[in-house]
Amino acid sequence: MPFPFAEILRGAVELEQTARGFLPHRLPARARALLADPQLSVTESQPSGVRLAFRTGATEIELDVAPTKRAYVGAPPRPDGVYDLVVDGDVVAQATAPGGDVRTVDMATGSVEHVSGGVVTVRFDGLADRLKDVEIWLPWNETTELVDLRADAPVEPLAASGRPVWVHHGSSISHGSDAASPTATWPALAARLGGRELVNLGFAGSALLDQLTARTIRDTSADLISVKIGINIVNTDAMRLRAFTSAVHGFLDTIRDGHPTTPLLVVSPVLCPLHEETPGPLEMDLSALASGRPRFRATGDPAEVGAGKLTLSVIREALTRIVAQRADPNLSLLDGRELYGEDDFVVLPLPDGLHPDAATHQLMGERFASVAFGPGGPLAG
Repeated sequence: MPFPFAEILRGAVELEQTARGFLPHRLPARARALLADPQLSVTESQPSGVRLAFRTGATEIELDVAPTKRAYVGAPPRPDGVYDLVVDGDVVAQATAPGGDVRTVDMATGSVEHVSGGVVTVRFDGLADRLKDVEIWLPWNETTELVDLRADAPVEPLAASGRPVWVHHGSSISHGSDAASPTATWPALAARLGGRELVNLGFAGSALLDQLTARTIRDTSADLISVKIGINIVNTDAMRLRAFTSAVHGFLDTIRDGHPTTPLLVVSPVLCPLHEETPGPLEMDLSALASGRPRFRATGDPAEVGAGKLTLSVIREALTRIVAQRADPNLSLLDGRELYGEDDFVVLPLPDGLHPDAATHQLMGERFASVAFGPGGPLAG
């Protein structure tokens, strides 16, 4: 009989039964069917913020998984994703799942090859011989099918924590970018520091004001909501100022249909010098990819800003205007540069020009917890 993962799963929107087991999703089936975009299909199935939560006296725990790894033609292999074991609130062990499926992308042609692999066992042992609250956080960057869970003592679902549920949406920076592990992404860190129960709807490359994402937020139980808007709109060159303004209003309207008075925080982009004054689209330097240290560059023309092209500076100004126009007493705005700004860039530059490193995730998580969840903060309630 399959292990009842649905009883211990947190942070996912939906659990799909597959031929091998169960696949956590961060978008519902209808949303996935409506926008069959390869980028979004991959990122929503990567379980950022998703964890298994249970109470047990076990000293040994084994989790069987079927992971899907990413690889790029001409680039060195990527490190295996990390599983964090949290016991009574502290990370006490980490593990990886070598093997599994491999999805290889050719950045030059856009072609994708998928090679199937087998089921892998993630093992944790030497745990304290006592009843304890356990969480296994799944890798933020690997699609992970759950096959089986075994322990040398009974496993029971954790009771509801009673902590406020915080639903957050954003780009790859919120998804996890180059965080060290799943509990070390800035939203996971902020949730722990602020005593919040996280549902992370950060989708790498896919924070594009899609209505399917807004409807997912609308339909998800939440005590607090934040939406980080901007960087993907610019680096995909998805729209101009006129369309952006309408899309933001529509996105917020849809959320408000399900959460009319829930505290809602709009977060503008963190500093990214590539796109502060230069529009998209963004492109990857393929020659740098071969070295294992990819770099990005903006290819737009700043002269087109007057015709409506978007930069991060333009977006921050637009979001300030939009939030003020709405006159919503439960809607707030946070300038993303309060999380990572010019002074921080001097000390902690973005390694690839776009994504923060592990130390910057730590910084952003601490600052968000203080500014948003602290006394008097927009999500303090």
